[in-house]
Amino acid sequence: MKKILLLMLTLLLTIGISMPQVQAKANDFKLGNEVLLEKYAHLIDGKRVGLITNQTGVNSQGKSTISVLAEYPNATLTALYSPEHGIDGKAKAGAYVESTTHPTLKIPIYSLYGSTRMPSAKMLANVDVLLFDLQDIGARSYTYISTLNYCMVAAKQNNKTIVVLDRPNPLGGLIVDGPVLEDKFKTFVGVDNLPMTHGMTAGELGQFFNRKIGANLQVVPMEGYTRNMIYQDTGLRWVQSSPVMPDLQSVFGYNATGLGEGTGIFQADAFKWIGGKGIDSKKYATLMNNAKLPGVTFIAEKRGSAGGVRLKITDYRTFNPAKTGIYALTYAHSLNKFKVPKSGKTIVMFDKIMGTNKIGLYLSQGLSPQQIEAKYAPQLNKFKEERKKYLIYQ
Repeated sequence: MKKILLLMLTLLLTIGISMPQVQAKANDFKLGNEVLLEKYAHLIDGKRVGLITNQTGVNSQGKSTISVLAEYPNATLTALYSPEHGIDGKAKAGAYVESTTHPTLKIPIYSLYGSTRMPSAKMLANVDVLLFDLQDIGARSYTYISTLNYCMVAAKQNNKTIVVLDRPNPLGGLIVDGPVLEDKFKTFVGVDNLPMTHGMTAGELGQFFNRKIGANLQVVPMEGYTRNMIYQDTGLRWVQSSPVMPDLQSVFGYNATGLGEGTGIFQADAFKWIGGKGIDSKKYATLMNNAKLPGVTFIAEKRGSAGGVRLKITDYRTFNPAKTGIYALTYAHSLNKFKVPKSGKTIVMFDKIMGTNKIGLYLSQGLSPQQIEAKYAPQLNKFKEERKKYLIYQ
């Protein structure tokens, strides 16, 4: 009897000790913008600070980095820089955004999606150090990382330090897929030799970009972040990053449904549906479901005259957006034989998004999605090896 009581007491003590430790671990996660003032304040103390940000630049309590820096007594916030969609994230995709003045701080908000996409020497004249605090969505064609790249180039040219306040990749750090961008197809929707889904944080991307730029780059890392974490693991509330990116379903669906530029295959309902005219929804759903893609099922759904499927993500950890997107586009082509856009003297948007003209060629040849995957696999595997040099988190 005494042995049983002793065992029970030991078990209770173990539970009592371990539970708070688990809770403490869950609370250990910190964003780069929170770690900045705790451990890296020397990077901005006594400096004039420029901040590249928008409405996503908030800490875990939802307070904007603009406000935090404006209240910080040891540095002076002198300029703001906004990416595509503007400082409040409300401008439509591709819409010209004017530079303006912050209504209360009375400092300039320089638009990096207006007359220029790279800060000019004049825009940087009153700044000693640039901070980058934007929430990316983990896709090569999302332009916030292009803004980071361009700002790194400007920092190099103007002898400024640039500091990335790191944030999570919402898709996690394990899924890496899709064709790797070729140099010829570098644009603002594909700024470097990345696959569609790169599995890197902004800080890691900064280190990757810097292999060619050579800027004075500093990364303020997150704490308590690991590669296997998706956004849902961080405890953070998703802040709508752009007009059609309201929630995490949209973030995960972006590369899966948004690759059909110029083909007539389109996304709807904020990247949760894909389809087009001349497609039989039931046949499309059958093809997609029979592919047994990880973490997702497909529901036949017609939208007006277009047939298509709605994505139902069943496992956000294993779901592979880029792979899903290649399959969705290839099977759509097998059903309605859409005309594949082709680049000539000018590069069409389809090839810019793909980062290559080869996917269009493979579609025209009638290759299966499995064959297309095999075609881009060698370059993808090379990238995965190269990427290891720039990773911050285990």
